[in-house]
Amino acid sequence: MRVITGTARGRRLETVPGNDIVRPTPEKIKEAIFSAIQFDIEGRRVLDLFAGCGQLGIEALSRGADSAVFVDVSDISLNVVKKNLTATNLECRATAVRSDYETFLARCNDTFDIAFLDPPYRAGLLEKALPLVAELMSSYGIIICEHPTYITLPSSVSGFEVTKNYRFGNIIVTVYKKGGNDE
Repeated sequence: MRVITGTARGRRLETVPGNDIVRPTPEKIKEAIFSAIQFDIEGRRVLDLFAGCGQLGIEALSRGADSAVFVDVSDISLNVVKKNLTATNLECRATAVRSDYETFLARCNDTFDIAFLDPPYRAGLLEKALPLVAELMSSYGIIICEHPTYITLPSSVSGFEVTKNYRFGNIIVTVYKKGGNDE
């Protein structure tokens, strides 16, 4: 796994040991995600919820995002995120928070422009987290959800509408924008 482009281009990233709960986003899916939002990243505030190894937030920082908050309940995951941030020289624009998603979102006073949601698939977390995240998004925010095909997400949530669905075998990437705005 590597950073695709930007200031940290080509840098290898560590992954979380074991693949039972944390599964890194495959490179072709990551490329599709960032192709879809390539003109919306620079200067933005990013939330990488259920961060795992932090590759999505790190890719956004490498491509010019202003800041990123990485949230994960696992100490092991956050240690990997911190190592990856150090290896890419992006730690000065990042914050790593050990918390479950509900507590973090309930206490968060920030707003975000881009949010990545890629929770463990069988835990039912995405459906619960999505409306909570939508409340913390800016008026031009983008929410990107990675999920298996057996999870059906709503076409709209808290003023955000699905603008794209990308299917990669058994994985779907759903992109939400405020009011479906495709600017």
